[in-house]
Amino acid sequence: MSDRRPGALSARPALSGLSGLSGLSGLSLSVLDLVPVRADQTTGDAIAASLALAQTADRLAYHRYWLAEHHNMPAVAATNPAVLIAMVAGATERIRVGSGGVMLPNHAPLVVAEQFALLEAAHPGRIDLGIGRAPGSDPVTSWALRHGAGGVEADAVNHFPEYVQNVVAMMDPSGVGLDLGGQEYVLHATPRSTSVPPVWLLGSSDYSAHLAAQLGLPYVFAHHFSGQGTAEALDAYRRDFRPSAAAAAPTTFLTVNVCVAETEEEAQALARPQVLAMVALRTRGALRPQLSVEAARAEPLPPEHEALAASMLDRWLVGTPESVADRLRDLAATYAVDEVMLHPVAGAYAGSDPRRSPAREQTLTLLTEVMATTTGLGLEVGARR
Repeated sequence: MSDRRPGALSARPALSGLSGLSGLSGLSLSVLDLVPVRADQTTGDAIAASLALAQTADRLAYHRYWLAEHHNMPAVAATNPAVLIAMVAGATERIRVGSGGVMLPNHAPLVVAEQFALLEAAHPGRIDLGIGRAPGSDPVTSWALRHGAGGVEADAVNHFPEYVQNVVAMMDPSGVGLDLGGQEYVLHATPRSTSVPPVWLLGSSDYSAHLAAQLGLPYVFAHHFSGQGTAEALDAYRRDFRPSAAAAAPTTFLTVNVCVAETEEEAQALARPQVLAMVALRTRGALRPQLSVEAARAEPLPPEHEALAASMLDRWLVGTPESVADRLRDLAATYAVDEVMLHPVAGAYAGSDPRRSPAREQTLTLLTEVMATTTGLGLEVGARR
């Protein structure tokens, strides 16, 4: 196994920016962040590491940086996308920042509309609102989120289509009118907005694909999480799409787990902490903060879980910059998308700075570098809105 140590992850120089690539045709690259918490990190450390990763993505001219919503998970600090988006947008200059996504049944639609209208007002033209319908947690935590203090309606999931439309309407500068006994009462998400963040529907099944098509909204399939049914969901979305003010044509991209290193061996070692974490999640094992690369290397995988781990790794893009770039190009071509959102899953060596994620930053840097120089594989970053 590789014996690389912190601070020596990449011999290639870091890029200072990719403004010269705006003329190339090809893929736009974006980033999905769950704000992972390692065994050597506090929540504050994990947030600092994600801010540093976002600044790296911004400097390298990635297109978007989205934050997830998960609750009561030892290895995930992304519990509140709106708060994290405010932090990331304030720490960066040009990258679009959004939610991947807000789990709408956990929240009152007006609260979400208010949060994202304020974010858009503070950072006009840089905010995305991605909306999902999963709980993002276990049943007990989900109950505490939705009903612990009155909360949202007990059947909030069944009202998801209505809630989505309410959020969209409430963020409109003209507001939305409520009929109260024959009189109209107007709700505004914010007093005097001049722009509205685009709303994306997210999903790992075809439910949101059909709803996004019906409402004429952009759509993202969680390929990084599911890996199954991607083609079917995208086909349904494109086939049934109804043009709207939000999108004149089907608008979509993919998410994928990625880990890039100088060698295949090192990439596999860096990915192993996340592989063990995902196996534990899928098999109802004990959840814990992310292991170091050394601890993960020393921990055997139960034989009965080896097939699961192998099937996950088959869907992840793990390897050298050149091999991952080739697979990324093939993935985009297979599903006819011009944007791919990378979820950098690399762990960290023991002794790494707890307020940085060197290997996650390396994934973005190495992949961007090779895609900018590989013949026949164009990269278009930062040019789209």
